[in-house]
Amino acid sequence: MHYLSKAVLAASLVAAAPVAQAQEAEEASYILATASTGGTYYPVGVALSTLVKVKLEPSQSIGMSAISSAGSGENVRLIREGEAQFGILQGLFGYYAATGTGPVDEPQEHLRSVTMLWQNVEQFVVSSDVATTGTIEDMVALTGEGMALGRQNSGTIGSNRTIMAGFGVDIETDYELVFAGYGPSAEALQNGQVKGISTPAGVPTGAISQLMAAAGDGVTMLDFTDEQLAMADGDRGLWTRYVIEAGTYPGQTEDINTIAQPNFLATHADLPEENVYQITKTIYENLPFLQAIHPATKAMALEAAIAGLPVPLHPGAARFYQEQGIEIPERLIAN
Repeated sequence: MHYLSKAVLAASLVAAAPVAQAQEAEEASYILATASTGGTYYPVGVALSTLVKVKLEPSQSIGMSAISSAGSGENVRLIREGEAQFGILQGLFGYYAATGTGPVDEPQEHLRSVTMLWQNVEQFVVSSDVATTGTIEDMVALTGEGMALGRQNSGTIGSNRTIMAGFGVDIETDYELVFAGYGPSAEALQNGQVKGISTPAGVPTGAISQLMAAAGDGVTMLDFTDEQLAMADGDRGLWTRYVIEAGTYPGQTEDINTIAQPNFLATHADLPEENVYQITKTIYENLPFLQAIHPATKAMALEAAIAGLPVPLHPGAARFYQEQGIEIPERLIAN
């Protein structure tokens, strides 16, 4: 009886082994929340969901569909309430969600990062007649001057408000704000209506290209020193170094040493580890596929995958990065 039991047990283990292997990835159909169809979030989301459908649905039964939404704020809610399993978030909004600050009432402890998608590069440009140091300190010194730092209630003005607060500047009281989009802001600087602008975006940014072509030496894009980067970031671990290489913009003969925050792919902690692992692996094994669908994803690279992420990594994503030899800082390891 003893030997029979061992034989039966061994047979059952052998029989169970392939079943367990087959069940590593769970069948699922996920929703990816993006933003309005006119921006970058939606087409990048469509590219990601198309990649998952093409590569993972036939073999792993993991599907994904992108939906438009009101953007980062709504995406946090959709993930929390299970109406979406993935969402694209601005880095600063991810920080708000992680800490329960700003427009988010309480910490979203279930929120996890998957990957940085592309970076919003901070591009502070001032009239050259006030560019005495060539760094962000020149913007800090322009108390009382006109500034175009984004539309009212926009993510642009929110990130500019946060960065400048790191230098003791309250943009609402210390500047004369002109609320405008990137094109009109650049025109206002060129025409002398304002002394400085800031246009966080992927590079090259069309409005900045046009400005630097038209204004030439009349405008200067500002650098950040390492100390200024730390002041802007304020211990958030959100903004990281970004170098705009010489030649990116008309007349730009030297590198510009600025900073950037990520737009990133977020998910819920409850998703199966293997599913998120497979999705992360598929993204990085098929970057040319993504980059052919939308140019914003050309900024994606394995070495930048965790740059500036504001919430811990999902264990599935973390496992993939560790396999690739990426060292994960303690703050990005989920409890």
